[in-house]
Amino acid sequence: MAGAPCRREPAGMRRRSAVDERATGGERDGRVQAAAIVEARGVRKAYETGRVRVEALRDVDLVVGRGEMVAIMGPSGCGKTTLLNCLSGLDAIDAGEVVIEGTPLSAMSDAARTDYRARRMGFVFQFYNLLPVLTAAENVELPLLVARVRAGEARRRAREALDLVGVGDRAGHVPDKLSGGERQRVTIARALVNDPAIVWADEPTGDLDSENAQEIVALMRRLNVERGLSFLIVTHDISVGRSTDRIVRMLDGRVVEEQRLEVADVRARHAG
Repeated sequence: MAGAPCRREPAGMRRRSAVDERATGGERDGRVQAAAIVEARGVRKAYETGRVRVEALRDVDLVVGRGEMVAIMGPSGCGKTTLLNCLSGLDAIDAGEVVIEGTPLSAMSDAARTDYRARRMGFVFQFYNLLPVLTAAENVELPLLVARVRAGEARRRAREALDLVGVGDRAGHVPDKLSGGERQRVTIARALVNDPAIVWADEPTGDLDSENAQEIVALMRRLNVERGLSFLIVTHDISVGRSTDRIVRMLDGRVVEEQRLEVADVRARHAG
């Protein structure tokens, strides 16, 4: 349009529409697909709310590579959290396919999906979901005990995870005695304790002040770089998105755009 301002992208970021991304999938995702940890193929999900049918996901295609850190962004109600829930197997899909580490979720029984989540997935939530009567160490070791890891081994691994995220000295405190940032670090330790293939994070900084939010994002990036952990993060915060390898934007249940950040530039900002 004549006279329209020219919008420049931030340094280190490349923008493509979802259509362009699919058209050049071989070029863009050749290495990622070879080592894909999760893949959505034409995923659809709808909810019936009384007399209204809400199309939450509409033919979503998405690949997350092993060791990749991806942010899902978009306005409220666009389908971000629904996509996370469907990719992780928490919610069933109506059509399409979700493949985790080469296995379609549809090929797993309910019990197998539950077992897989316990062994190979970690979850980080905005409001922590820590049990208030348990100490930090007890909250972190709980997934291991559910998976029938011996009590002594579970406690040792919980302590290691808490040390890793910088709150080892708070292991004996219940959540009410922890700050918001400390609670989220305990939540991340709980997500890591089973050595997951991927960590799903739903608005992990949404309940934190800006300083604690920056620390949590830096921690997740450090774990991604040092341990090769894959992260899929749902967020409204552009500063979180710009700390990842790729921003996937959603609107009305569809992936409409992707922005890839230069990995070397992003990771250099978080080194140390």
